Amino acid sequence: MATAALSDDLKNLLDKPVFVTVATIQPDGSPQLSVVWVKRDGDDLLLSTTVGRRKEKNLRRDPRITVMINPADAPYSYAEVRGVATITTDGADELIDELSRKYTGKAYAEFNPASKDDAQRVVVRVEARKVVGSI
Repeated sequence: MATAALSDDLKNLLDKPVFVTVATIQPDGSPQLSVVWVKRDGDDLLLSTTVGRRKEKNLRRDPRITVMINPADAPYSYAEVRGVATITTDGADELIDELSRKYTGKAYAEFNPASKDDAQRVVVRVEARKVVGSI
């Protein structure tokens, strides 16, 4: 399936610390939602999670994912990025640190001292297949 391009306005928004909601598919077919930090890499979206979390398990079983971008200062604007996810450990520690600096201004270990006990971090790369919305 072909990839979809993100608009320049959406790219600009994603480069700011905007929170996004990620939807994955539970084993029973119901949706599972998580609010997460996001980074853009071209037209791909990068998310961080840890091995064993529900969204990681869901994506390993079924890589379909939707990312909803709904900026707090423009509640009637949104974009929905539908796509497929790949998961890797490559660059995972660097990504969570970069995201933490983007959203909190601090290294992740400083923002979340309990993170030293986290399971192995992974990078979720979302390849956009369709983009809908008003951003």
